[in-house]
Amino acid sequence: MPQKPNHDSLTGQLIFLGTGTSHGVPMIGCGCATCTSDHPKNQRTRCSVVLGLPEGNLLIDTPPELRMQLLRERIGVVHAVAYTHDHSDHLMGLDDLRIFPRYLGHEVPIYCEPFVERRIRSAFDYAFDPSTKDYPAGGVPQLVFWPITNNAQGFEPFEVLGARITPLRLMHGCFRVLGYRCGNVAYCTDVKEIPAESHAALEGLDVLILDCLRPEPHVSHLSLDEAVNVARSLAPKRTLLTHISHNLEHEATNAQLPPGMELAYDGLRIPLALERNG
Repeated sequence: MPQKPNHDSLTGQLIFLGTGTSHGVPMIGCGCATCTSDHPKNQRTRCSVVLGLPEGNLLIDTPPELRMQLLRERIGVVHAVAYTHDHSDHLMGLDDLRIFPRYLGHEVPIYCEPFVERRIRSAFDYAFDPSTKDYPAGGVPQLVFWPITNNAQGFEPFEVLGARITPLRLMHGCFRVLGYRCGNVAYCTDVKEIPAESHAALEGLDVLILDCLRPEPHVSHLSLDEAVNVARSLAPKRTLLTHISHNLEHEATNAQLPPGMELAYDGLRIPLALERNG
């Protein structure tokens, strides 16, 4: 049996595990200035964040580098996971969750839309095979699903680990995805359009974390200029841009951004003012 995990206290923090596009940065086979840079903030793994909530750590998405991201940030346990959508760069590290039931004493709670659950059950079918149900914790992922659904009034906030989380509908080109607001921070990766019904939930933020792929327009992601315009319209105190390709070098891009806007980077930690249950 593993010893109790050794990890730093995360309560009241949001940590960027990864800030890169689906290819990551450096991108395989690329010799551009960003991909060959030795600047650590140009080293971008696939997108994810962890929220340190009053009763534990909420992970948003499970990218392919999840194990190395958690080790890098000394995060010894994940208590629950919320998914934005089911694309591979946000999903395929899920198998790394299989250690956590040993520490938790129960399945890992998974918060997602029903179509994401279906994708997980398909892509990781071995975790749901009846022949594996009696495997000891650590053998296969042990998960329990809590569906996120909406109605005519939109998404209802849900309570997890002592805090209230508000899901937000976003559009990633033709794909439906979720953003999340927790207290004073909203996380909106992989977005091209913010529907009108989600705008109100993104007002009054201290920090907006927003998709920003590259300078040129893209069919399913915000470009640099588009992200700047969205941030100006929502007027948060601070905007941190994520899901960044190799087309945006860290220092050069930050030098041209308006005040209050900057590129995020892997390992960045920011304060999280929490909206508690009750």
